[in-house]
Amino acid sequence: MITSVLVANRGEIACRVFSTCRESGIRTVAVHSDADANALHARVADAAVRLPGAAPADTYLRGDLIVKAAVAAGADAVHPGYGFLSENADFARAVRDAGLVWIGPPPEAIEAMASKTRAKELMGIAPLTDVTEADLPVLVKAAAGGGGRGMRVVRRLADLDAELTAARAEAASAFGDGEVFVEPYVVDGRHVEVQILADTHGTVWVLGTRDCSLQRRHQKVIEEAPAPGLTPGLTAELHDLAVRAARAVDYVGAGTVEFLVADGTAHFLEMNTRLQVEHPVTEAVFGIDLVALQLRIAEGHALDDDPPRARGHAVEARLYAEDPANGWAPQTGRLHRLAVPDGIRLDTGYTGGDDIGVHYDPMLAKAVAHAPTRAEAVRRLAGALERAAIHGPVTNRDLLVRSLRHEEFTSGRMDTGFYDRHLAALTEPAPDPLAPLAAALADASTRAGRFGGWRNLPSQPQVKRYAVAGEEHEVRYGHTRTGLTAEGVRVVHAGPDRVVLEADGVQRPFDIARYGDHVHVNTTRLTALPRFPDPTTQHAPGSLLAPMPGTVVRVAEGLTEGTTVQAGQPLLWLEAMKMEHRITAPVTGRLTALPAGLGRQVEMGALLAVVESD
Repeated sequence: MITSVLVANRGEIACRVFSTCRESGIRTVAVHSDADANALHARVADAAVRLPGAAPADTYLRGDLIVKAAVAAGADAVHPGYGFLSENADFARAVRDAGLVWIGPPPEAIEAMASKTRAKELMGIAPLTDVTEADLPVLVKAAAGGGGRGMRVVRRLADLDAELTAARAEAASAFGDGEVFVEPYVVDGRHVEVQILADTHGTVWVLGTRDCSLQRRHQKVIEEAPAPGLTPGLTAELHDLAVRAARAVDYVGAGTVEFLVADGTAHFLEMNTRLQVEHPVTEAVFGIDLVALQLRIAEGHALDDDPPRARGHAVEARLYAEDPANGWAPQTGRLHRLAVPDGIRLDTGYTGGDDIGVHYDPMLAKAVAHAPTRAEAVRRLAGALERAAIHGPVTNRDLLVRSLRHEEFTSGRMDTGFYDRHLAALTEPAPDPLAPLAAALADASTRAGRFGGWRNLPSQPQVKRYAVAGEEHEVRYGHTRTGLTAEGVRVVHAGPDRVVLEADGVQRPFDIARYGDHVHVNTTRLTALPRFPDPTTQHAPGSLLAPMPGTVVRVAEGLTEGTTVQAGQPLLWLEAMKMEHRITAPVTGRLTALPAGLGRQVEMGALLAVVESD
């Protein structure tokens, strides 16, 4: 019997596994980097072991340190979670060699499938070698790992070498393995996967399909089970291929076989020899706990001959601290509050008061809704996200709500090109027009209280300015002996935390939360602006500012002050939250300043370079 489990991972992943362990009476052990010293997963575990450093290569990718941590903490088993070393055969062997139980597939199965190139060979598919114009578009892909890291779509042959270099660097940083390969890029296909679970007694369960077509940067955003609109014949083919892949490597444990589906044809992508981020939708539909079943399989128990029956539909949305309207730039800062309505499953590695740093993936949480039908599940999740309290940095919440309500998604006609086609419309600013006024009235109510009611009333209208979704809004209000007033609305109530306004005979309540200059009014995030802008914050024309905090990991070869650059030319690369972000010249001209040197850590808004236009 397993009595103590170390989870070789962090954040939401570790918290998810710990939850099942606690319910099973199993002691939990966390590992954490210095950047994660106060992270939720380290706080909730029964014991935690420090991994010195912050970068993944120094911490969560150091299998030797993690095995030592498990032994030192008295754990008798290791669960790899998903990501980092979860598909590393050498790590699995090291765990077993230390006398610990490995809660995952045999190292030989990981080895056979962990490299996407070897997995394709096993399934009889050869990667592209000599790419020609006729092969375009192609996809450059990391051989190890997943999550969209180390992936690049190449549409011009001239771009191939640069994209190969970028993909290798990103893959090496995220997975410790810089091997990449090239495959045909299936345009506008659907990303469909099959969940399997196998025991050591020869039983393989097929736990239905999932659709993960809504992706940004090849990383999934919204997932659901079962995949809608598949014919019975195609579903059976996908199930058969998944079982074939599992039996080909004598698979044990939870795994996922991924496909691109286009024109009714299934194209094998890879087999992930681990639990997936989107596993909760399968759990909801089949009424099971996949982590609990992983533990039972690792203890040698047999699965039933047949899996439970599927019931209903489940949808999951990944909530990221990122700005979809600004190139999906990751965001950092204090997460003040995170709460969703009852009835929604929320898997997260954060709680109110936690800081979102620059070192790891910007995913805050996964929200999951289950209902008897797909339409009901989608409606439930969209409504819950719309009402959720998410106070802190900019997130993709509005994008998620709009995506779930988009006709192409509600009708089940989406594909992997969804955001390429609709991102501009889905990120068009649409703030609540009354939110700035509500924020100003709430602020005014606190100041009125400090000065003893409504005495010494100002005779002139008061003015407040707020930035909302990158746009400036100015609001005016006044004081009377009976309270606050505003043109066009009736102020029913104005308090520090709640304002009620009536417009056109309809009363609307607004919940207010203030954190310094940032104000959250219901689901609208505002920034209070000073009456007089600070001239020291202005930059020269052509200034390139860091879109997110990160580290300068590459500078274009030969780039120095005085160099002539072309519009769109890459100048430098920032690494933030395990992704590389290319900074390009906005115009053709001369580089007049380059303060951001190689290896420099920068904050959001820091000056990176200045290009003076010709």
